[in-house]
Amino acid sequence: MTDPRTPPEAFLEVRDLRIHFPTDDGLVRSVDGLDFRLERGRTLGIVGESGSGKSVTSLGILGLHNRRNCRMSGEIWLDGTELVGSSPEKVRRLRGRKMAMIFQDPLSSMHPFYSVGSQIVEAYRIHHDVSKKVARKHAVEMLGRVGIPTPQKRVDDYPHQFSGGMRQRAMIAMALSCDPELLIADEPTTALDVTVQAQILDLLRDLQEEFNSAIIMITHDLGVVAELADDVLVMYGGRCVEQATVEAAFHAPAHPYTWGLLGSMPRLDRARSERLMPVKGTPPSLINLPSGCAFHPRCAYADLTAGRSTAEVPELTETSPGQLAACHLPAERRRRIWEEEIRPNL
Repeated sequence: MTDPRTPPEAFLEVRDLRIHFPTDDGLVRSVDGLDFRLERGRTLGIVGESGSGKSVTSLGILGLHNRRNCRMSGEIWLDGTELVGSSPEKVRRLRGRKMAMIFQDPLSSMHPFYSVGSQIVEAYRIHHDVSKKVARKHAVEMLGRVGIPTPQKRVDDYPHQFSGGMRQRAMIAMALSCDPELLIADEPTTALDVTVQAQILDLLRDLQEEFNSAIIMITHDLGVVAELADDVLVMYGGRCVEQATVEAAFHAPAHPYTWGLLGSMPRLDRARSERLMPVKGTPPSLINLPSGCAFHPRCAYADLTAGRSTAEVPELTETSPGQLAACHLPAERRRRIWEEEIRPNL
């Protein structure tokens, strides 16, 4: 067990992160004890349904939660600097230069009254003591780097003058303007057609190779994870229920919720005789989580745990080297269920 407050060797390490929001209806436990680590040059895919805590985690890493309305505890270590205990001003200085984010909807994330170029210029000059002329030249270079044609002209256009795919490219250019070492992409391909999605993913892969940056890819699309990520963290009800390499998560997943996500994913590599099977039920309320395992009301195997599913919160345990899962079913029984019942029907 890692000693508290000790800087880790990993570039990014999150330890027991909890992000709660007091409301009139009760305490919203959006993130409730999350641990993971990420090295430079690698991509972590965080997946789960809406409301599982994915985006709240990313905003917590960036220090974008209002501390007056948020209870945040645990540790977030970024290249030897602990962020949860740091002042908002210190975290703000790291934002943009050390870490940056590509938001889900660039049209609402970019200011409609300022040109795209002026917004990139402003982001660059906050962290670099350069003239507007130098910063503008850098903005043109960044727009060209992300594949926007005639960047010397488009630099003066406004966000509404860009198509969805070009707007997303401009958002990536802004995020990368200061060469951040950690890039968080929150649903970066949502609402884009499949051709543009592929282009954006190729762009992120190329930029990662160029800058050796660490990437957190937040998505509900397992196809995006298979394409880009090295490792996967599956979230449910504000907690991690499985961590694994991409290969293990797709070929030998160890949690029933991950099985459900895979069953609801379209497949193009084989004929499918039945309709897609969504995960039954609805995601839990983060104010009033089910007792025991939060997934048990939707789990087809909850009755096989002799009542533990409703009475005990399962801990993350290693099921194979490098793979963790939080489930009361014995690992060997889960492997048999996957091989005999789940995998043949996917």
